[in-house]
Amino acid sequence: MNSNVQKAINTSWLSIIGNALLAIAKGITGVFGNSYALIADAIESTTDVFSSVLVLIGLKYSTKPPDENHPYGHGKVEPLITFAVVGFLVISATVIAYESIEHIKTPHRVPESYTLIVLAVIVIIKEIFYRFVSKKGEETKSTSLKADAWHHRSDAITSLMAFIGISIAIFMGDGYETADDWAALFASGFILYNAYLILRPALGEVMDEHMHDDMIENIREISMTVEGVVDTEKCYVRKMGMAFIVDLHIAVDAEISVKKGHDIAHEVKDRLLNELPEIADVLIHVEPDDEMV
Repeated sequence: MNSNVQKAINTSWLSIIGNALLAIAKGITGVFGNSYALIADAIESTTDVFSSVLVLIGLKYSTKPPDENHPYGHGKVEPLITFAVVGFLVISATVIAYESIEHIKTPHRVPESYTLIVLAVIVIIKEIFYRFVSKKGEETKSTSLKADAWHHRSDAITSLMAFIGISIAIFMGDGYETADDWAALFASGFILYNAYLILRPALGEVMDEHMHDDMIENIREISMTVEGVVDTEKCYVRKMGMAFIVDLHIAVDAEISVKKGHDIAHEVKDRLLNELPEIADVLIHVEPDDEMV
């Protein structure tokens, strides 16, 4: 198991444990502190636990080596897991929105002031989690880990909205009891927006959308450093889990032997794999450069 995979798995375990502890803390404080926004926040954190478990399963499955039925490996399971994570986000946002509307229509007491302290701590913790997991997602090129990071950011925003709503309810007094619930309703809309932000790149990954211009430019530059490569033509990159598969056309002198062209192609492949470790495999097509005939 390479270091990126192990790093992503360790990060997922951190997310699972952190979300579970925070969900318990939010739920208990929300019930005893009379805050539905905090209870809604606990619901969102609970769905985060399940989604992080899915991310962990996906990371482990996506690292399975290629086999007869999956010659390109199992990396595509990562964006599929991301779809499931998005599903959890949509479900939690829907539940929160529905319950918020019900609470707005039902008179209730103002939340306890100590819930603000708990929320302030949670916002800080979740923002730290977001930055940490997001950084690891960038380092490992993991789509599902990036999605998990957005879970932490949406949780931080949900907690911040709850903090604002409870503050209004407490300090404005009578007539503002539902500010807490309006905050939860607003947060549900933000969760749905985050779900879209997570879904879009995962969908592009499944569809092998052209979205790796910087890597393609790098591939061309490295290929041109190999002696015998006259030019590069088509270059396609597809993401496969935390790795990339490359299809590259290179042009060589039309007068050289097939063996020489074959050797040049192998040199290009070896150099790309050595200098760009995120690439799992390269398929190179050799074409004659007509201008050199």
